[in-house]
Amino acid sequence: MSTSFKPATQPNTSSLAHEPLLRVEDLKAYFFMDEGTVRAVDGVSFDVLPGKVVGIVGESGCGKSVTMKAILQILEPSARIVSGKVTLRSRLNSQDPNSPEELVELTRLHPNSRKIRKIRGSEIALIPQEPMAAFSPVYTVGSHIIETILLHQDVSKEEARKIAIDVFRSVGISMPEQRIDAYSWELSGGLRQRAIIAMALSCNPRLLIADEPTTAIDVTTQAQILKLLRKLQQERQTSIIFITHDLGVIAQMADEVVVMYLGMVMEKGPVHQIFKQAKHPYTQALLRSIPSVQSTPRLKLPTIAGSIAHPFNRPTGCPFHPRCAHFMRGVCDANQPALTPVAEGQFVSCFLYSSETMAPVDVQTPAVASTENRQ
Repeated sequence: MSTSFKPATQPNTSSLAHEPLLRVEDLKAYFFMDEGTVRAVDGVSFDVLPGKVVGIVGESGCGKSVTMKAILQILEPSARIVSGKVTLRSRLNSQDPNSPEELVELTRLHPNSRKIRKIRGSEIALIPQEPMAAFSPVYTVGSHIIETILLHQDVSKEEARKIAIDVFRSVGISMPEQRIDAYSWELSGGLRQRAIIAMALSCNPRLLIADEPTTAIDVTTQAQILKLLRKLQQERQTSIIFITHDLGVIAQMADEVVVMYLGMVMEKGPVHQIFKQAKHPYTQALLRSIPSVQSTPRLKLPTIAGSIAHPFNRPTGCPFHPRCAHFMRGVCDANQPALTPVAEGQFVSCFLYSSETMAPVDVQTPAVASTENRQ
């Protein structure tokens, strides 16, 4: 049996390339607390195509991370999925890229069921937001990865160690034979981030969820990690869900963008369309608040008025209307807008583009980063 780390290959069937690997449909996940109910995820829908990167962006508290926890069925005890459907094209029974696939509805599986535990790590892997919290300080980083490999692959402990060393080398960790026996607190922030990426990739997942993977590291290391993720994604054709609040990172990494606010999708579509022709006032405001090379020196950047609503006191109608410059009284505060197609593959949840109140507002947004020359 081969013990080297081999990137997963994708099926050659061209028709499958246009079918979603993961489909999220009207997903709702609420927290039921003594103080009240928090609608953390309130009707989120998007697709992840094979080999593509979907960026999910929004302010802190908009439900990005809870959406990913709901997909993986790792919600906190006070939360549960209320409705909606998450479907995965699974190949659990065979690693052969040309084997028939099975559609698995993840939301129907019990969080502790054998099937969902087998999917976690082997088919969907997570890069958590803080690697220091992901690694136990009393175990070496290598022992975490070896345990993951033993759980999902039929190999011996010696073979698992060789695979772990290979995957360390593949993510650019120097001296992997020595570093595999290091503890997390002995590694720098950049090395810890590479180690957590190595653990996520150790079982050749088809979908990688990266939850703010560059938040706690310096700018230079951040650029290295982003380049590494893009390189691995292109070599392995792994699909990625990239969660961040940084639109500059989204411009560099993503193929599709989902903009969230208070647990809802405000806008989604191809990255080049979102950056060049953003339709939702919230997306436009996010883009205006980012500095660009064309920005006037010493000029204050525009900010979004107000603050995100308290989760126990959500506004009626469109959740963004209290902060929106285009608020229409009696419309935006009365009803919740539906996602409406406005261009090829682009959808927006705003009454400015509904058939009843069609009055599109074109606000110019600055160029944040090139989406055509991504690393």
